[in-house]
Amino acid sequence: MAVKQEIKSQLAKLLATEDLVVEHKDVPTAQFNVHTRELLLPLWEKATDHVYDMLVGHEVGHALFTPDEEMGVEVPAQFLNVVEDVRIEKLMKRKYLGIAKTFYRGYNELHDKDFFEINDQDVDTLNLADRVNLHYKVGTFVDISFTDAEAKIVEIIGKCETFKEAKEAAKILYDYCRQEVNEQVQEKKVEDTEGELELPKNEEGAQEENIDSQEVEDESKEDAQPAPPKAEVEKEPEVQTADSLESHLQDLIKENGKENVYLEVPDLDVDSIIATNEAVHNEIDKSWKQQQDFMIEHSNNSDLNLFEEADAEYDQFKRDAQKEVNYLVKEFEMKKSASAYARASTARTGVLDTSKLHTYKFNDDIFKKITVLPDGKNHGLLFVLDWSGSMSHVMQDTIKQLFNLIWFCRKVNIPFEVYAFTNEWRRREQDATGQWNPVTDMKPYYEEEEYNLRVEEAFSLMNLFTSKVRSNEFDHQLKNIWRIATCFSRTYYTPYTYPVRLCLSGTPLNEALMCLHKILPRFQKENDVEKVQCVVLTDGEANTVPYHVQVKDYFGMSANALADDTEFEVKEGATKGQIKTAFVKSLKTKKLNKKVLGEFVQLVA
Repeated sequence: MAVKQEIKSQLAKLLATEDLVVEHKDVPTAQFNVHTRELLLPLWEKATDHVYDMLVGHEVGHALFTPDEEMGVEVPAQFLNVVEDVRIEKLMKRKYLGIAKTFYRGYNELHDKDFFEINDQDVDTLNLADRVNLHYKVGTFVDISFTDAEAKIVEIIGKCETFKEAKEAAKILYDYCRQEVNEQVQEKKVEDTEGELELPKNEEGAQEENIDSQEVEDESKEDAQPAPPKAEVEKEPEVQTADSLESHLQDLIKENGKENVYLEVPDLDVDSIIATNEAVHNEIDKSWKQQQDFMIEHSNNSDLNLFEEADAEYDQFKRDAQKEVNYLVKEFEMKKSASAYARASTARTGVLDTSKLHTYKFNDDIFKKITVLPDGKNHGLLFVLDWSGSMSHVMQDTIKQLFNLIWFCRKVNIPFEVYAFTNEWRRREQDATGQWNPVTDMKPYYEEEEYNLRVEEAFSLMNLFTSKVRSNEFDHQLKNIWRIATCFSRTYYTPYTYPVRLCLSGTPLNEALMCLHKILPRFQKENDVEKVQCVVLTDGEANTVPYHVQVKDYFGMSANALADDTEFEVKEGATKGQIKTAFVKSLKTKKLNKKVLGEFVQLVA
């Protein structure tokens, strides 16, 4: 099963208890930048969930517990990593008790697949750093022995609580391993030397006894040459198991995987994006008046009402819907009361209840009591309506559901706002003659930056309804949107048409969701509500959102011009004309080069 990278990113953020920047990229190893708080994870698409969660938990451990400071000790990074891994995994298990099982299962899988490459070798022959690494990672599955001196170092590492202690323990571990490996080198040299100085043997294998030792000594002195002094270079110890693990973890990375592109939501000016409730309905009213006046003028019928049928249908729907709305209100009040009752608490007041005094001999509970009903949380609702072309045949049914919900909100005094997303509101404007013309000078809503999501200048959110308007005005606005929805849903003739600026458009749902980053907190603050629910009414996927990238500049040059290395050469005694011709010829290539270099300097300056 493919790993859901977005889920693992959320896991990392939740474990870290902060808004980390988590990116999955085509990199060989996991990396955490303690300064920028960026967690970079490879595309471990071949890893199981247990291994993936263990690796994420490990990196989050560094995010939480590895400070942004210099190492401060001369210890190879491998040795500090061994000790620091022990420390941060211990602290993660302490902070999240359930994660111990994640580490157990993850390392169990890595051991079964021999990620540490120890199946074909004697573990006890490894250096102390390797055995420490194995002990704290897969020690449950592998028997590892330590000498008394080594066990003390292992204990020091296991007790590290701070990064400072980890650095000190890493220094102890490194010094021990370096001494150990160099002692082994010296022992090997002694063994090799002893083998070279051994006396020759006869055919039976016995040492020759008839050799004059003095003679051999004299000959060796004659042949001996002074040997050049050799610099003693200490051998550096390594942590083989760490290298093996890192190598095998890279095998989990998907080959030639498509790298994710991480984008940011731009800082949008939502006030300029939102078409206010008043502006939207003024536009609708203006359109109705224009159409009504036009039809009256051309029909000579002053009593003509273009909206008579649609308004009658609205009035009927409103009457029929009241039963359903009242039922919702009743259910809401019952659940709210039941919830308050369940959370009610009874407390003694300390005042004697005189009606119970006669029971004092067999009843200790003779005090008055008070029942405390905690206040329930107040709520707010925000609706986002899809105003795209594909909604035309379901718009009226969607509007009916919306109306029921906002009628319910008004009856139980829940504040609400309704926005419809569109790309048409700003596209056209009406001049003094009534002609509609395209708008060409739309300004962007934000300052463009590389890897910011792009929001089209024509995008708008129309504030169709708000709980802030009075009842009469609210009913008028409901009727306005009902008329438009009726017009959209009718495939046959209607005596009127929808306002030009409220025609259906594409589906800028993603752009609307970007705006919610600012709209929801502001709505919550303005209405002083504790919980805000957001309801999106849509029929399908959103339009793709492009993003801003740095445009590359290309310079094209003729290969012949580049190869033409013309020197300024003239013969002795040349005339002024010959000198001029030679000079102009030499400048041809230089002129091109100067032009390119000049353009480049302007680009990077």
